[in-house]
Amino acid sequence: MNIVIGIVIFIVGAIVGVVASKLMSASSKNSASLAEKASQAEASLAQYKMDVAEHLDNSTKLLEQMNLTCQTAMQQMEQSTKLLQQATPAEEVVMPFFSKETQDQLAQTVALRHEKKSREQKEAMTEAPLDYSGTASGLFADQTQAVTNSDVEK
Repeated sequence: MNIVIGIVIFIVGAIVGVVASKLMSASSKNSASLAEKASQAEASLAQYKMDVAEHLDNSTKLLEQMNLTCQTAMQQMEQSTKLLQQATPAEEVVMPFFSKETQDQLAQTVALRHEKKSREQKEAMTEAPLDYSGTASGLFADQTQAVTNSDVEK
């Protein structure tokens, strides 16, 4: 009987051992998959940090280039301004568009036209406008007007 009890205990122990190993292996698989996911997350975080650092480095380089370009442009503008100030004399001799004779003729023509306009304006000031009637119409007076269509009331 001792042998039978020993065999039964051995079989029960084997069954419990198999079940325990299955449970342990499932938890070890679960922990292994979690560990793998954690390592993947760490790797992607490290890659993201590297990408951000590279982006910031590129942005810094571009801003430095923009700063250098702006400084170069400012220097060129200063040089151009200095050259223009040196090239322009204090008193410029202005070359007239028309010759002296043409300017004299234009001045005479303008003077004649102004005389004619001033005479016409003086004459126009003494006369009433053409659309002005000499009598008041009473349109804006506060009076009742007579009805011209008396057939409408009947």
